[in-house]
Amino acid sequence: MLRRDRATLLVAIVAVTALCWVYLFRAAGQMASMDLDAGMDVMRLRPWTALDLSLLLLMWVVMMVGMMLPGATPMILLYAQVHRKAETEGRTLAPTGLFALGYLAVWGGFSVAATAAQWGLDRLALLSPRMVATSPVLGAGLLAAAGLYQLTPWKDACLRHCRAPAHFLANHWRAGRAGAFQMGVRHGAFCLGCCWVLMALLFVGGVMNLLWIAAIAFFVLLEKAAPWGRTGGRWSGVALVGLGIALGVGWFRP
Repeated sequence: MLRRDRATLLVAIVAVTALCWVYLFRAAGQMASMDLDAGMDVMRLRPWTALDLSLLLLMWVVMMVGMMLPGATPMILLYAQVHRKAETEGRTLAPTGLFALGYLAVWGGFSVAATAAQWGLDRLALLSPRMVATSPVLGAGLLAAAGLYQLTPWKDACLRHCRAPAHFLANHWRAGRAGAFQMGVRHGAFCLGCCWVLMALLFVGGVMNLLWIAAIAFFVLLEKAAPWGRTGGRWSGVALVGLGIALGVGWFRP
């Protein structure tokens, strides 16, 4: 039964992640075929509509699910295993789905904030038609902020919870379906605390730059799962600060 549950969950996670990336590929392809310069000029000359914001929010939600769900897979699978052992009736999949839903709800909230940030940057003419920061000062600030955050105790505290699924479950276990959702939200909050500044780097490399999106997602996954993830995260912080300084003084352009 446990093997069947794990197989079902893995198939579901892979399917959802794949659908998200298919959507992103299609959206990036549509953007590549558009006259973005003209389109951006038109957008700036009129107020954004509810449809514009809804489509932008959908893009961010899909992107966050595609980027962050793979990194949560070990926690989701372990939750399913512990839940089956804890519950005598063995009903595992529904509470596990609620756990994953709680986790993704946090990133949905982040998507709302990211949508608002993109709208604000666009209104200030700080984003190019390719959704890349046009201001070297803004780009340098984001790089340096992400690098410095990698070295903070807040990053350490959040990453410890993400890297130790068993420890998280032992300390935050809640019974029932409501408890499953609450645990998912709590785990998502730790994950958000670990990665939110890194997600801001999407405005540096391009919000719809698929290689940049994949690179950030892969780095987040390694930081959570690789044995050297925390050490690598610290060195990446130093490198990001250096890149921010280099961009700020004009030594390179992204």
